[in-house]
Amino acid sequence: MATSIPSAWADLLQQFFPLFTAPTGPLFARLLTGWVLCTTRRTVTGILAFADPDGVRAHDAYHRFFPDARWDTAALWRVLAQILIRAFYPNGTILLDLDDTVFHRSGRKVEGAGWWRDPSRSTATCLVKVWGLNLVILTLRASPPWSGMPLGLPLHVALHRKDGPTLTDLARRMLADVTAWFPDRVFRVHADGFYASLAGDLPERMEMVSRIRRDAVLHDLPPKHRHRRRGRPRTKGQRLGAPQRMAAHVRTWTALTTNERGHTVRRLVYTRPVIWSRVRKAPVLLVLCRDPQGQQKDDFFFTTDRSLPAAEVVSGYAGRWCIEETIKNTKQHLGAQQPQTWTRRGPERAAAIGLLLYSLVWLWYFQPSRRRLGLVRRLRSRPWYPAKRTPSFIDALAALRRALWRPRINRMFETASVHDKNTEFLIEALAISA
Repeated sequence: MATSIPSAWADLLQQFFPLFTAPTGPLFARLLTGWVLCTTRRTVTGILAFADPDGVRAHDAYHRFFPDARWDTAALWRVLAQILIRAFYPNGTILLDLDDTVFHRSGRKVEGAGWWRDPSRSTATCLVKVWGLNLVILTLRASPPWSGMPLGLPLHVALHRKDGPTLTDLARRMLADVTAWFPDRVFRVHADGFYASLAGDLPERMEMVSRIRRDAVLHDLPPKHRHRRRGRPRTKGQRLGAPQRMAAHVRTWTALTTNERGHTVRRLVYTRPVIWSRVRKAPVLLVLCRDPQGQQKDDFFFTTDRSLPAAEVVSGYAGRWCIEETIKNTKQHLGAQQPQTWTRRGPERAAAIGLLLYSLVWLWYFQPSRRRLGLVRRLRSRPWYPAKRTPSFIDALAALRRALWRPRINRMFETASVHDKNTEFLIEALAISA
């Protein structure tokens, strides 16, 4: 590996080297480093100028890395998951978030691409479709050293193809993979209402928090009989009102405090174990949530873990917003949709590397955190950041770029530029570019 790569970043990338052949491992490290430093569109050609400025490898080796190189995406995610969970969850229940998104692509012949509904632009009366890769993303919910909204770090991704497994089938396989990688750990996954049906077929040691339909058909728990009767025992009790109707008649709300996206919020909740046959034959815990001020509409959640406190259900689902931030940052600031690779496994692998890079940038930023957090104090001293308290992904990415650019520039100009103010200005400009 090039000597200009800082040791902390190099050590992080070298943990993946056993998954590659001997020539491909250093190429993987250079490619990810060039991806971080790239100031243009993240095409392979654009990244190449920053990944290998000395021309150590032929340019076609970098073009073949995505479609043809011998490496397994699933093994890559397994190693990353082990690193993440070791760093953020040495013990306790592991929190996950699940969602899907479309990576826009250009070109009529992109392997795995199709026309998909764009949820960010579609409405109830207007359907907008886009051409691209439909990805199911599973992230680890990580609490940063500072207070505030948690981070969603990708640890598994699957590509949804036309006429292939459904989104829920792919999500179920991903959850099964994660539980198999960690046979002694307990997980809790948070997903929107689209994935609520997974609650009926979760892997062992996996619980779920999700939304429930406002018009869901609910039943009470089956009655307990003292004496055995003829026939099959009842599996559900009397039919209850739909959650929206139930909330209109509840009079015994419980006031509590929740943590939603890093903010303390007062809520009124009502809980009740129910049977939702469409999702799961076993009882689930229904949680009705109301804004005491009446400014927001009522929310309706459920969890397969009936012992989970209502505050954790509401806070846990609100924390699912971190996966939306992950998707936005990966597309906007890492250019994960931009690599121009069209054939075989290239498009899927390029999207996976872009998401994996998001987790690696945050991992590097946390080690050691005391030096990295000095960046926030510097930004707060600027007039356009008077109230900045916590670093964003852009700050973490800029800090990594500084660390990568400084040895490159010092090697280029030797020791004459170490304390040069013009050099520091150049490094700062490169760190916040692109």
